[in-house]
Amino acid sequence: MALDIITNNLGFFWKGALLTLEISLCAIAIGFALGILMGLGRISRILPIRLISTGYVEALRGTPLLIQIFIIYFGLPSVGLVLDPLVSGILAVGLNSAAYQAEIIRGGIQSVPKGQLEAARSIGMTYTQSMRHVILPQALRLIIPPMTNEFIILIKDSSLVSAIGIWELTLVGKELNAKYFEPFTVFIFIAIVYFIMTYATSKIMRRVEKKFRIPGYGAEA
Repeated sequence: MALDIITNNLGFFWKGALLTLEISLCAIAIGFALGILMGLGRISRILPIRLISTGYVEALRGTPLLIQIFIIYFGLPSVGLVLDPLVSGILAVGLNSAAYQAEIIRGGIQSVPKGQLEAARSIGMTYTQSMRHVILPQALRLIIPPMTNEFIILIKDSSLVSAIGIWELTLVGKELNAKYFEPFTVFIFIAIVYFIMTYATSKIMRRVEKKFRIPGYGAEA
């Protein structure tokens, strides 16, 4: 009976897993794009930009993701902005991830030796050109390991969007459990699916890390 629940509902699990991946990939892209801006803002020499970036990072890291999802989905309509549940979920998870990615990117930039920036400036590059062509390319390669961890966390955190009715993997499990009253079977299978997704992400990112490793930085594995 337990295995029948899984085999008879593989289509639902498949659709839920695909939507989970869609949410995760879109949120990762949003988080990365905004994270670069906020990471650069955190080390900006312009005080207002630095304060805004710091405020964003601290506010998003200091409040629960579930509350942020509720604010976007339930709160924004009160000011005239109504978003689709899926858009709300992706936006909330992406904005939250941006705060963490910003700190990772900031750390990566600051881990590049200062001599690199000084050398770039000495050959006539502006500060912006130095960051774009010299510092950021190195920093983005150095941050692959911590970004891998953030991506894995994001995949798991995407389960929180089930709270606003998005039919991703976790909500599929809740609905099937309500139908069959087999929580152990259903949620163990869902845990296995999440593990497969996060493990695959880890292996893919490990290959990316090896490909883009900067010689002389860290251990050669």
